[in-house]
Amino acid sequence: MDEIVPMERIENRIFLIRGEKVLLDHDLAELYGIETKHLKRQVKRNLKRFPEDFMFQLTAAENLRCQKVTSSYGGRRYPPYAFTEQGVAMLSSVLNSKRAIDVNILIMRAFVRLRRLISGHKELARKVEELERKYSKHEIEITVVFKLLKKLMALPPAPPKGKLGFDV
Repeated sequence: MDEIVPMERIENRIFLIRGEKVLLDHDLAELYGIETKHLKRQVKRNLKRFPEDFMFQLTAAENLRCQKVTSSYGGRRYPPYAFTEQGVAMLSSVLNSKRAIDVNILIMRAFVRLRRLISGHKELARKVEELERKYSKHEIEITVVFKLLKKLMALPPAPPKGKLGFDV
């Protein structure tokens, strides 16, 4: 499938809010190629499909990056909705355009890719922790070596010895 939206563009719009990876309503609307108010209207018509673990509205404190989008006075009137991975999947049943379906597939792949990256980081962190445990006893020995090196460097230089070699 030819990508409608670059994967990086989707991944850059996934945020971690309340411990959940989410996409905001205006970002989803832009990806789907529709207006935010149309997306919200479709969601409100099908509210039973979007329980709290699928979608939630941001609080004023969480509403940090949402000053763009429409309003006659220059800002948003209401805080945006945040859609979890399950909420985005449910949007495909509410928005029935071909673009929405194609973009949803890409978004699901982005979530899976991020999950793999995170699990890779956890594995790396576990290995580092294992190395720290394994080599922590060497830390004392290394400290002793450095102390000895500092003492050696603090000693006055040895007096120069006689000239070596043959005189011609």
